[in-house]
Amino acid sequence: MNDDRRIIGEGTPESDWVAWPGLLEMPGIEIDSLVPPGRRIVMVAPHPDDEIVGCAGLLMQLAALGHDMLIIGVTDGAGSHPGSRYWTPERLGEVRPEESRRALERLGLAEVPILRLGLTDTRVAQERTALISHLNDRLQPDDILVTTWRGDGHPDHEATGQACAEVARIKGCTLIELPIWTWHWASPGDPRVPWGHARRIELSLEQYERKRAALEAHVSQLTADDTTGQGPVLAPFALARLLRPFEVLFL
Repeated sequence: MNDDRRIIGEGTPESDWVAWPGLLEMPGIEIDSLVPPGRRIVMVAPHPDDEIVGCAGLLMQLAALGHDMLIIGVTDGAGSHPGSRYWTPERLGEVRPEESRRALERLGLAEVPILRLGLTDTRVAQERTALISHLNDRLQPDDILVTTWRGDGHPDHEATGQACAEVARIKGCTLIELPIWTWHWASPGDPRVPWGHARRIELSLEQYERKRAALEAHVSQLTADDTTGQGPVLAPFALARLLRPFEVLFL
């Protein structure tokens, strides 16, 4: 991981992003033109919450259009609290998938199937071969593949994005990538980010409120850890960048 993309501190404040004309001027895209009728959506989430923070609005809009969907959970998120005596890997491995299930219920997506691969949180790059094998077995050529951006800054996000890009190229799937931690380490107009491929989809007020409620289901990520003295993984300053009335996709 490059030092200039490390996820440390509070990162770029949301006020900087809001003040950037490039975010307001980013081209919009309608879901019915983004995804042709009859195409299945496969969302590949490195951890049990990436499908919510990255594309809850997109998933709700696609479901409303009647698209079949599958969520593939790469890891169970057991590595989010290193050294914690409360949020142990064993506890997290049980709790975080359940949080994901409750979050999807709050989006009205309780019926969307979830396939959990059980790869190791923080070690997706080392288990890349297994991930590619799983994806090869389950993806179809006309699937729309949604995942985290290959340059997102989090090692698991990048490894998942790279594996998906490789399989999409081989299978002929359409690939949509999501910036999540990009908003933390990048700055407005940052040349390392492919802004020319960025599109935004607008969320209705109802979709925005459902996404907020879904995020609140991820209690393990929203609470401080008294056993380590660490604050929430998704602290308020991070949530401000992730809970907007629109979502950004790289096409």
